[in-house]
Amino acid sequence: MPQKIRVLIIDDSASVRQTLTAILSDDPHIQVIGSASDPFVAAKRIMEEVPDVITLDVEMPRMDGITFLRRLMSQHPIPVVMCSSLTEAGSETLMQALEAGAVDVILKPKVGVADHLAEIGDTIRDVVKAAARARVGSKRPRAVTPLQPEAKLTADAVLPPPVAGRAMARTTEMVVCIGASTGGTESLRVVLEALPANAPGMVIVQHMPEKFTAAFAKRLNTLCAVEVKEAEDGDPVLRGHVLIAPGGKHTMIERQGARYCVSVKDGPLVTRHRPSVDVLFRSAARAVGSNAMGVIMTGMGDDGARGMLEMKQAGAFNVAQDEASCIVFGMPKEAIERGGTDKTIPLERIAAEIMRAANSR
Repeated sequence: MPQKIRVLIIDDSASVRQTLTAILSDDPHIQVIGSASDPFVAAKRIMEEVPDVITLDVEMPRMDGITFLRRLMSQHPIPVVMCSSLTEAGSETLMQALEAGAVDVILKPKVGVADHLAEIGDTIRDVVKAAARARVGSKRPRAVTPLQPEAKLTADAVLPPPVAGRAMARTTEMVVCIGASTGGTESLRVVLEALPANAPGMVIVQHMPEKFTAAFAKRLNTLCAVEVKEAEDGDPVLRGHVLIAPGGKHTMIERQGARYCVSVKDGPLVTRHRPSVDVLFRSAARAVGSNAMGVIMTGMGDDGARGMLEMKQAGAFNVAQDEASCIVFGMPKEAIERGGTDKTIPLERIAAEIMRAANSR
């Protein structure tokens, strides 16, 4: 039998521990090997059996989750998914957790926690599976059972496909569309920090919970020469500006005369995500065509693979992050295998490739 993903749950709430155990145990590929009420109990449990993934609360007795995470990453790196209500309110806590090495985050509301977690059970299981495949520290991801394809809505649920053979006038302004998921927050920081202030206009979909994307954009804006903000409906796509798709909304590019702007809309989950990279990429294929550049980065699953192929067919130039520099190679791998990419390059070369493409126009 294939080896299951072994999960340790660390949370000071007994009801949360029970709920997460039930949710994860519903998946035949996941095994909850134990739970702990605080990091000290967890440390003893880890000495007995090392889990493949840890879910970790932030606010706990005796030691907070961020401190435990930093110690764990420095001594024994294990993929960690933060599961906390504090991250929803402050958002800065999420940034600290991701910087400290957390792979992803799950939100807990302040009230009705068990019901909320049960409602997002599919997402929780997906996040844990992605974490199990993550490259953490110097460790390569453990081989686990391949995911079986599941019925998922495509971008057709939000936008019709591009018109085949439709030519689009090439302009001097290039628009860059970037998609990322697991491990993408820090990878995007690497790319955006390396860009000059005159970089082409960009629109980014990073799979991230609602309410976090604004804080994420603000943090990047303090670090980068380009201006970074959370996208709002009608925002223009301008040189030197980066728009981050808001969590819980789809973000699309539209053409208005000689310029581009974004449309931020509600809609169903596409490839089980909202925002969806496929939706952004399809909108670029429809509205931007050969004026676009697509970048697909670290993340699990296939969101963006179909849309990237549509961008290429519309004349866009596309690159994928290589396996060695990805936390999870799922999304780039799918895009490459579908034939949607022109180049595969390391993370540290993506910014230079964007500027090379922009300057060669």
